[in-house]
Amino acid sequence: METLNGLIIKAIAGFCYVEVGEAVYECKPRGSFRKEGISPVAGDRVEIVLNGEKGVVEKIFERKNLLVRPPLANIDKLFIVSSYAVPSVNTLIVDRMTAIAEHFSIEPILVFNKADLGDFTEVAKQYQRIGYKTFIVSAETGLGIECIKEELKGSVSAFSGNSGVGKSSILNKIMPELLLSTGDVSEKLGRGRHTTRQVELFRVDGGYVADTPGFSSFEITDFELNDKDELMYLFKEFDPYLGCCRFNSCAHITEPGCAVLEAVGSGMISRSRHQSYVSMYDSIKNIKPWEITKK
Repeated sequence: METLNGLIIKAIAGFCYVEVGEAVYECKPRGSFRKEGISPVAGDRVEIVLNGEKGVVEKIFERKNLLVRPPLANIDKLFIVSSYAVPSVNTLIVDRMTAIAEHFSIEPILVFNKADLGDFTEVAKQYQRIGYKTFIVSAETGLGIECIKEELKGSVSAFSGNSGVGKSSILNKIMPELLLSTGDVSEKLGRGRHTTRQVELFRVDGGYVADTPGFSSFEITDFELNDKDELMYLFKEFDPYLGCCRFNSCAHITEPGCAVLEAVGSGMISRSRHQSYVSMYDSIKNIKPWEITKK
């Protein structure tokens, strides 16, 4: 028997594949995890006990964060990928993802792919003004791919975004040896076919990156983000104006004397970002804690 510490790079069908140095071991989680309601996921730092070439996951170390859908732990950076034309940039989805990243203390990075098809300048500026890192790239031509690769160094990162925006294509450009599956976009729906089946971490320049399953819609409550009073703090451009409203209980929706609304009117806060905030607020304002189903 040998006890080692490692990183789960894939968890599927009841097995965990744990990287320890240059080796990867197939392990089963210990039975008590199920009783405790705990599931090991990709990104978990774990202690394993080996018996020959296989082992048992005995301990999961404290997590920095945990995403439930897709199941992924200890993420440093979330690359939120959008594309030009089909499917076009959906700012509500982008803003939901930035809020989710902020909620879990993950750095959101905006990636606008398919720059060979159109101009992302204005939408990129909107997020640059907030202070988010933004990259305009083309998986087709290779534009900006080296900048993305540089950002991946030394971090555990995940790619997310609407299906068909080119997440797998970007990763294939960065790491051609992966040969990740890519899918065409359905012209009828304007959506891509889901090509990623499970979460798996891949090594890249001293860091790790996960190609996460694509999605075309989701609710922020899937990520346990259900406190309407927290939401304002997840839009960091609101920060200078919070506490400056006429009413202490201001929700920054339609209230008179709202400093956030005044900033929207003066152009200091993007109107589309505020619209995303209102949409998200409306989707959770009436939810009670006991109505939230844990995923």
